[in-house]
Amino acid sequence: MTSTASSPATREGRPAEEQQPSPWHRRLRRFGYTARPAADVRARLVPPYATPGPRLWAALGVPPRAAERVTRWSAWGGPLLVALVAGVLRFWNLGSPKAVIFDETYYAKDAWALIHRGYELSWPDKINDTVIQQGDSVTLPSDAAYVVHPPVGKYVIGVGEWLFGFDPFGWRFMTAVLGTLSVLMLCRIGRRLFRSTFLGCVAGALLAVDGLHFVMSRTALLDQVLMFFVLAAFGCLLVDRDRARARLAAALPPDADGVVRPDPDVAETVRLGWRPWRWAAGLCLGLAFGTKWNGLYIMVFFCLMTVLWDVGARRVAGARRPYVAVLKRDALPAFAATVPVALATYVLSWLGWILSPDDGTGGYYRNWAATDGRGGDWTWLPDWLRSLWHYEYKVYDFHVGLSSPHTYQSNPWSWIVDGRPVSYFYESPLPGRDGCPAGTEEKCAREVLALGTPLLWWAAAAALLYVLWRWFFRRDWRAGAIVCGVAAGYLPWFMYQERTIFYFYAVVFVPFLCLAVAMLVGALAGPPGSSERRRVVGAAGAGVLVLLIFWNFIYFWPIYTGQAIPIDQWRSRMWLDTWV
Repeated sequence: MTSTASSPATREGRPAEEQQPSPWHRRLRRFGYTARPAADVRARLVPPYATPGPRLWAALGVPPRAAERVTRWSAWGGPLLVALVAGVLRFWNLGSPKAVIFDETYYAKDAWALIHRGYELSWPDKINDTVIQQGDSVTLPSDAAYVVHPPVGKYVIGVGEWLFGFDPFGWRFMTAVLGTLSVLMLCRIGRRLFRSTFLGCVAGALLAVDGLHFVMSRTALLDQVLMFFVLAAFGCLLVDRDRARARLAAALPPDADGVVRPDPDVAETVRLGWRPWRWAAGLCLGLAFGTKWNGLYIMVFFCLMTVLWDVGARRVAGARRPYVAVLKRDALPAFAATVPVALATYVLSWLGWILSPDDGTGGYYRNWAATDGRGGDWTWLPDWLRSLWHYEYKVYDFHVGLSSPHTYQSNPWSWIVDGRPVSYFYESPLPGRDGCPAGTEEKCAREVLALGTPLLWWAAAAALLYVLWRWFFRRDWRAGAIVCGVAAGYLPWFMYQERTIFYFYAVVFVPFLCLAVAMLVGALAGPPGSSERRRVVGAAGAGVLVLLIFWNFIYFWPIYTGQAIPIDQWRSRMWLDTWV
C-alpha cells in the first residue's frame, strides 16, 4: 500500500513529479534559495498589503478602531506628508542663484521660444545677463536654431515661464513641481511594490533627500523631466500588473473548499481585457522619448519587463506553457498599447515645428524637403515628415559623434559612487558681500554642485548587490523590477564611453536606487515572523542608516543651494579630489 508521502495525488491538482524541485531550483538551494510554501493562488497573484501588528499599536496605546483608521489613511497620508516636506525643500528660495546656471543657458531660452513661436530660436551670444535684467521684455530672435533634443522637456519648462515669467523662478518652477510629484509617486510605487506603506515612504523620503535629485529639481534641465516620465511609466505598468493579475485570479474557479488553485486551461486561454494603465505607460514613455532620446532605450526595457510580468502571472495561475500563452494572448496588445502610442506621442510633440512655415522662416530644417530634399524615392511622403526625418538623422549624427572634451564629463563606471559630480554654479564672494559673513578671514564659496547624497549612493551600491542576489537566487520579481529600472537608465551609456557624457544623466535611475535601499532597509528590519531580538536589532541598524543619510543631506545643503560659506567649510565638503 502506498503511503501518503509517496502518493501521486497532487496538491494544486498536479502530478507528484511536478511537485519535485526543478534542477534549477536544486542548484539555487546551494546559494540560499528556498521555495515558497504553497498558498491560495489569489494571494500569490495579488498579495495583501502589510499592516502593523496589534503589539505595536498596543505599545503605542492606540485603540484598535483608531489603529485601523490610521492604517487606512496612512496609505495616502504618509506619502503626502513626505511629498510636502520634499516640496518645501525644493521651492525654498528657488530663484537663487539669480543667474542662468549651466545648461539653463540652452533650455530656459529654448522653452521661452517654444511657447512663443513653436520652435527654438538662435539667441545671440552673451545674452544671459540681458535675460536676467529684462525678463519677459527681452526681444525674441528671428532665426531658427539647430537643437539636438526633442521639445517635450522644453515645453514643460516653458509652462513655468508662461505662468511666472522669464526669470530663474519661472524656468525652474516646473522641474521643482515634477521633483516634488516624483517623491509622491515613488512613495506610492514603493508601497505597491513592497506591499508596505512604511517601505514606500522610506523610498520616497530617500529620494527627497538625494542631492542629485534635489539639485535637478531646482535647475531647468531636461533630465529631471525625463526622470519624471520614466517613473510615471513604471508606476503605470506596476498598476497594470496588479489589475491584470487580479483579473486572472478572479477567472480561476475555487474548489469545493473555496480555495483557488491553478487551472491550466484558464491560465492559458483567459483574456485580460482592456488595460488602460498600459496605454498610459505608452503615453508616458512617448513623453520620455520626446524629452531625450535615451527614453527609447528605457521603453525597450520596460516593454520587455511588462511582458515577462504577464508570463509570471500565467505561470502562477497554472499555465503549462506560459510563454506561448503570452505570445498568443498578451504580446500583441502589449506592443499596441506602448510602442505605437509612444511613437505617435513623440511625433505629436513636434507639432509646433510641423505647423511652422516651410518657406525658410519656420523651424530649423522645416523647408528641407522643399529645397535640398527634392526628388528621390520618398517624395510620396508628406514634406513635413521627410524634413523631420532628415532633422532626426542629423541629430543622431551629432549625438553619436559628440566627443568634445568638457571639464565635468565623466565615465559611467564612476557614477554609482559619485565619482565626478557637475558644478552648475560657482562664485567666490568677498567677506561682507553676497551672503559671505563679514568676519570671514578668507573669501567664501557659493556653489551649486550636482552631487548625489554620498551615503545614499554608497549604500545604494551595496543595495544593488543585494537586489541582484534577490532577483537571481531568490527569484524575487520586485528585485527584478528595480534592476530593470536601474539598467534601463544606466547600461545604455556604457555603449557611449567615448562620448561626452555627464554624471547628472544618472538622475533618471535615482528613484530605483532609492527603491533598492528601501528594500535593503526592509531586509535589515527583518522578515515577518522574526524574533523580537532580531527585529529590534535590525530596526535599529536600518534606522541608523536612514538617519545618517538624512544627516549627510543636511551637511551638504549649502553646496546644493548655492549658499555662501567660508572657503574652509567648502573644502571640508570636498571629500574626493574629483569633486573639485
